[in-house]
Amino acid sequence: MNDDPSSHPFRDSAQDVAATHRLPDTPQTRAPAYRLAFIDDDFMTRQELRPVRLQLELLKPQMILDERGIKSTVVMFGGARIPDPARIESAQTPGLAALARYYDEARRFARAITDRSLLTYGREHVICTGGGPGVMEAGNRGADEAGGQSIGLNIVLPHEQAPNTYVTPDLSFNFHYFAIRKMHFLMRAEAVCIFPGGFGTMDEMFEALTLIQTGRMKAVPFLLFGRAWWEKIINWQALAEAGVINPSDLNLFQFVETAEEALAAMDAWPR
Repeated sequence: MNDDPSSHPFRDSAQDVAATHRLPDTPQTRAPAYRLAFIDDDFMTRQELRPVRLQLELLKPQMILDERGIKSTVVMFGGARIPDPARIESAQTPGLAALARYYDEARRFARAITDRSLLTYGREHVICTGGGPGVMEAGNRGADEAGGQSIGLNIVLPHEQAPNTYVTPDLSFNFHYFAIRKMHFLMRAEAVCIFPGGFGTMDEMFEALTLIQTGRMKAVPFLLFGRAWWEKIINWQALAEAGVINPSDLNLFQFVETAEEALAAMDAWPR
């Protein structure tokens, strides 16, 4: 029995795409209506096709990651503006310059995680970031320095953004929908690591915490780098004292300061 999913008696769609390049140039073949629907950009970007685009954006990374044999990831969220300490500019704000140490910590952590990932031939605990600059770059950079692969999940933004140069090219994805991108961050996550960051980082952190709190996602090691910074930004205890969260919800995450502490916390996590 042939298990090849492409083995069927029908003509392959790629053959028909190639055939369109050999058509005679006539008013009929130039008309938008004549284009094959699935390669017609004008048609695929119509408002009515949103459900199809959502499905495609979910499927494409899923299929590629499956084909690469990637079973689990370690997700790293953090600020895009946090600089590499070696490249701090004179115009850098003092606040960001003070956070630059987290770039190094993220880089060291990703390198250590990737050393472990290589023991599984790069199938488990693959570093996954948003693919951009700052902490994201540090995560992909550490994985690259360890000789492993890493994932980057970029998104199209109003200001120009390109993947950082350390993302494994075949695992560099681009998204239109924030919601689908965030699903892919968590679908294979065996640990979630949060470094200091802005609105985007907090959005990703609180969505993941909400999913775990409500039982929509299994509990995984959830590590916040920099207790002093996070306790200054968010009054966690006040949330519990006000009763808007349960005191036990504060146990869904823990603070760490270094890559070594993060690794120890992951190893101590009850399975």
